[in-house]
Amino acid sequence: MPRLTAQFWVQAYLARLRLTEIPAFVVAHGDDTAGAVLVKLNTLDGKAVAFQRSFDLMTGERRWIELASGSEADVDVMIARQRRSDPDLWVIELEDRQGRHLLDEAGLAS
Repeated sequence: MPRLTAQFWVQAYLARLRLTEIPAFVVAHGDDTAGAVLVKLNTLDGKAVAFQRSFDLMTGERRWIELASGSEADVDVMIARQRRSDPDLWVIELEDRQGRHLLDEAGLAS
């Protein structure tokens, strides 16, 4: 199955978040075609969680895993480190007190 470009996936994800009224912003615009995507969930209480897509070698599935969690400042430091090592990285930030990110919904692992 062909993979979606990073830009197409990001635009579709942002549209899905808007429909659910979850504010989201592109913090770093990565490579349009093949850039990796990192999602930061800000729960607006000083805490945050960062997610990245992972590939399971045993099943061949792509899924979202937690990369880091804790204080927002600590998560931001980790994201900055990731950006330094991968300038093609997209960073999407969500703001939701309920902790919703929709990454576990069908169609978002691709």
